[in-house]
Amino acid sequence: MEKSMGLCFSIAPLFLLLIGILPLALGGHDYGEALTKSILFFEAQRSGYLPSNQRIQWRGNSGLRDGKINGVDLVGGYHDAGDNVKFGLPMAFTITMMSWSLIEYGRQMAAGGELNNALDAIKWGTDYLIKAHAEPNVLYGEVGDGNTDHYCWQRPEDMTTSRAAYKIDPSNPGSDLAGETAAAMAAASIVFRRYNPSYAKELLEHAYQLFDFADKYRGKYDSSITLAQKYYRSVSGYADELLWAAAWLYKASNNDYYLNYLGNNGDALGGTGWAMTEFGWDVKYAGVQTLVAKFLMQGKGGHYTPVFEEYQQKAEYFMCSCLGKGSANVQKTPGGLIFRQRWNNMQFVTSASFLLTVYSDYLSSAGKSLKCVSGYVPPSELLAFAKSQVDYILGDNPRATSYMVGYGNNYPRQVHHRGSSIVSFKVDPSFVSCRGGYATWFSRKGSDPNLLTGALVGGPDAYDNFADQRDNYEQTEPATYNNAPLMGLLARLHGGHDGYNQLLPVELPALKPVNTQPKAAPKPKVTPTPGNILLLQEGGSF
Repeated sequence: MEKSMGLCFSIAPLFLLLIGILPLALGGHDYGEALTKSILFFEAQRSGYLPSNQRIQWRGNSGLRDGKINGVDLVGGYHDAGDNVKFGLPMAFTITMMSWSLIEYGRQMAAGGELNNALDAIKWGTDYLIKAHAEPNVLYGEVGDGNTDHYCWQRPEDMTTSRAAYKIDPSNPGSDLAGETAAAMAAASIVFRRYNPSYAKELLEHAYQLFDFADKYRGKYDSSITLAQKYYRSVSGYADELLWAAAWLYKASNNDYYLNYLGNNGDALGGTGWAMTEFGWDVKYAGVQTLVAKFLMQGKGGHYTPVFEEYQQKAEYFMCSCLGKGSANVQKTPGGLIFRQRWNNMQFVTSASFLLTVYSDYLSSAGKSLKCVSGYVPPSELLAFAKSQVDYILGDNPRATSYMVGYGNNYPRQVHHRGSSIVSFKVDPSFVSCRGGYATWFSRKGSDPNLLTGALVGGPDAYDNFADQRDNYEQTEPATYNNAPLMGLLARLHGGHDGYNQLLPVELPALKPVNTQPKAAPKPKVTPTPGNILLLQEGGSF
């Protein structure tokens, strides 16, 4: 990641009408192929000792001394984006969203043949988070230094930059980091309950401890790990993560302590107060409100029902704003894409679309509709809008560009990513120096030597413009938290909704035997491109 982000609570609407994307409306997208590739991207982001079934063959072992100078083993985990730092907050959010994707749409993921790969992707992250949670009240939240890392352009296998680790503890708290990590552990424990019960129990124990740590020793993590401020500053604070963690712990444990926490702290921590138009690694309110709305629809509100109804009202505010039917609506590009900011806008597109999709299924299961200021909206409309966002990502847009690397025939070729932009050490083992990488590889105008299959890049600007240039990090850098919610979206669109009630307890499918031999990464598949697109724009500012 190359830039910090801000927080905005209301965005002016732009009302648009999109007419006639005929060729792809007829041909459609191969959501199964896109699902496979979206999960494959995580293998390119792996740090540590790579497993024998590694499919991204141009990668090798890296970061094998991580944590050593701190006296702790921090080998493993994920690089967040195009750099080589391991940032704990977005990594934990990535694991939470991958787990949520599997919890909701595990059956569809299994039908697409990707359940094992999705489980591997989650466990690669949780194995690292367990290591990072070295003591009940100690959590390592960063390995590497963004400043020195960004001074260099080196493949992970050649890193010469600092691999110092940074932690939070009672004297240097980080409730947002600890809370998100607790949420990730709790969500993952639900996933592994069927497949690895002892591992699920271990994850849940870590989640309990991390929540207690986050709640008892309150503070923003970037006040303790100050190096993170330039890259992953916690603008929203930690109140949303405390509620987020409590919601996931209740879902994982069915312990009323956490339901009571949501009920008793909804006002004080903003769960009933903040009406949001974004959801992502920093701002969790819309996610919390969606989960609590589900608890309410499941009949679990009890004497907290009036409070939980306030959570639900804010969840529906978010949904309506995305659809353009609220009192303050999200901005959209002329081509219809949600637009929040020019740097890595896709993170907000996939996260919002995931919430719209699950909420659509919750409403359908409950036999209800969404209530917006413009009137009632059927659940199918939420899903249709989420699908339109996915289709835009895969090529239904004014540029006829797929923003997923390796999908379609027109996708980014100069990705802002150290590993993909430098020849694999397996092809040329010559050492790539810190600054030499910039001179030799970063400045190249040719396509990347290594295909970063499945990576979802930052995407176009507010006017659907996109420049496929390596130095254009705002648009061409991918991130793990872009792909995590996309997994669930693609599984849902590929597998359909086979009548499963989303308000019933989770029933994940059985695992199928897998071939332990690594198979080659899937090759890009050429798909039709849109023809003429007629856009009619109405309205202006709000």
